[in-house]
Amino acid sequence: MIVPDKLPYNYIAIEGNIGVGKTTLACLISETYSAELVLEEFTENSFLEKFYYDPEQYAFPLEISFLVERFNQLQQRLGKKDMFHPFFVADYLFDKSLVFAQNNLKDDQFRLYYQLFETFYRQIERPDLIVYLHNSIPNLQTNIYNRGRPFELDIEDSYLMDIQHSYMKYFKAQTNKAILIIDVTEMNFVKLDRDFYKLLHLISRPWEKKINFIKPE
Repeated sequence: MIVPDKLPYNYIAIEGNIGVGKTTLACLISETYSAELVLEEFTENSFLEKFYYDPEQYAFPLEISFLVERFNQLQQRLGKKDMFHPFFVADYLFDKSLVFAQNNLKDDQFRLYYQLFETFYRQIERPDLIVYLHNSIPNLQTNIYNRGRPFELDIEDSYLMDIQHSYMKYFKAQTNKAILIIDVTEMNFVKLDRDFYKLLHLISRPWEKKINFIKPE
């Protein structure tokens, strides 16, 4: 399968549930097209591991710290245009902050959180295309197990399902974004070039500003 010459976007954000392969796909796209790569620096967040062991205590500081970190990173990286890189590709969408906060925070915490989110959101550049990778919960659990981060190994199916539903609920409320949801349940774009090329051909289309759902054959 021939690789598309270029992708018709200035900024692509890759999204999906935990363990779906967001970072891998973003890196592959960056390598293929010499795109400027923006990766979430989640391993540096001191609250993440604590949250998985005690979500009740650490949910709020975790979500606030992620919000600030994502805002600062995107402001710094997207503000630097490089003539040698045709576009940006990120392994996260700033809006994911809201998706996870809605799922993890209590109502009073979320109301306070949302005020800060709105302030940051108005200052953030929006991606031209959001690519959401959908996969089954068993596949996600297999991927999580294989990558071997100790603090993720006890993530329950119900939590992954809640995150998945939160993303869908959020996307359905968006009317001015080009959102491409790709079902990768039967794909292995990490190991199979043909599957990766299928994704590239889908991403290379000029998608409308709405939810576009694709299940590759």
